[in-house]
Order: sequence, then structure tokens, then C-alpha cells
Amino acid sequence: MGLFDNRKNPRLKTHKKIISRAPEGQWKKCSSCGEIVQNQKLAEAFQVCPYCDHHYRLTSEERLALLIDAGSFVPILENLGTTDPLTFFDKKSYAERLEKELEKTGEVDGTMAGCAKIGGQDVALAIMNFRFMGGSMGVATGEKIAAAMDLALEKKIPCIVISSTGGARMQEGILSLMQMAKTSAVRQRLRNAGIPYISILTDPTTGGSAASFAMLGDLNIAEPKALIGFAGPRVIEQSIRQKLPKGFQRSEFLLERGFIDTIIHRHNLKKELSFFLKMFQQW
Repeated sequence: MGLFDNRKNPRLKTHKKIISRAPEGQWKKCSSCGEIVQNQKLAEAFQVCPYCDHHYRLTSEERLALLIDAGSFVPILENLGTTDPLTFFDKKSYAERLEKELEKTGEVDGTMAGCAKIGGQDVALAIMNFRFMGGSMGVATGEKIAAAMDLALEKKIPCIVISSTGGARMQEGILSLMQMAKTSAVRQRLRNAGIPYISILTDPTTGGSAASFAMLGDLNIAEPKALIGFAGPRVIEQSIRQKLPKGFQRSEFLLERGFIDTIIHRHNLKKELSFFLKMFQQW
């Protein structure tokens, strides 16, 4: 007789299905405090929870609506989209992934760039969108960020880059890592010309982006509780085999240790940016 011939099948516990009477798509449970919030109220508050001030991620278009003077944005490199330079394939081809992202977001790349006005002052800006492949930095993203900096250099206006990214895009290999050097080099040209560069760090700003242009601002501004760093906390814990301090790599932790200059609530960001732009004008 086999060892397992008389084994009994275990009885699995069944959970009673909870039926929600909330209209689908009209409510959201806050991932921070657990309160139920109307999606409309979240949208009106630029995706900030009214109960705990948790800052949800914004798309590029939502960032524009939050920060710039209405109707002032003039895009550049609109048609520059992500390609598949290495014909990369893992579980599926990179080309298939890009097609899926295009269907999901309607965008050809995860970054938009151009010039606009903030409080009546001209700026060049680039905005990363986490919804497009985790905001990862490929060749097109690096080119757009560098182009925004070049535009600032040409027009002698401040440059603002808003980061929301998981880092360099692995599907573009060494070509994506080269964007770290390219963006850092153009940023140095801004420094040499005395043109202000403001970096806004949102949740998350990690990997190759954090190791290059994102942390090189004349002014590094972060949103509350944003994850900012090179490698993720879990990777670091597994590497050093030690428990990390509470709040490690969050913006408050970095501010306390001098890695960033200030933390600004999303609702105050446009007002504070206007102040800093005027301050730089007086230099």
C-alpha cells in the first residue's frame, strides 16, 4: 500500500463574498488610511486624500493642470516615441509591451516636454509619467529631458523636471543607461550658464534617474512621503542583511539628512514654484 493512498483531501474554508453597493468606479479606498473617498473629490484635490493627505501618483496631463498657467504649454518632440532598438525579448517582445502601453495610456512615450508659464514666468519643463512602463527612462525619455534643458539654455529661462520613475528601462539596455550621462552633461551646461534648474521628486524617484538628473537640481523639491533613492529598500535589506530605519528613503528621511532641500504639499506647489522662480530672477 502506498504511503499516500488513504490520504484525505483537505477541506478548504470558503469566504462569504461581500457585495459592495457602491457604484463601480465612483469610490476608492485610500491605500494609506483605509477611508473610502469619492473619485470626484480625489480628482478635485489633485489626487490627495482629504483624510490623511496621502499623495497619489499623477499623470503628465494632471501635472500640467496642477502647475502651469492655463493654455500656456507648448510641447516639443511630441511625435518622438519609444522604439525597440535592441529587438528585446523576455517573456514577450518589447514591441508588444510598447503596443500595450500605447493602448493603455494613449501616449507614445512616458515623458512630455515643452515650455510653459508658471505664475506668468516662462519655464522649460519635462514631466515623467509613471503610468507608462513605470516611468522608466529609455532613449526617448532621455532625449526629451535633454531637449527641455537645451530649450532652457536657448531661451535663458529656468528648467523644471518632474520625476516619477522606477529608473532606467532594462529593455533598452546600455542605451537607457547612456541617458544618465547625457542628461547630466546637459544639466552641467545649465550650471555653467547660470540658468536655474529645479528638480521635483515625486513618488517614486528611483534607479538611474535618481542617480543622474533627478538629484542634480539647484533646488531639489519633494512631495510628502515620496520614495526616493537608487535601489529599493527590500533590495538593500537583502544585500546588507540588516533592518533599515523607519521611513528610510522617504522624502522626510532625506530632508532630515540633507539630501533634498524642501518638501512641499501638492496643493502649494505652484505657489511655491512661482516664489522660487522670482527668487532666481533676482540673481
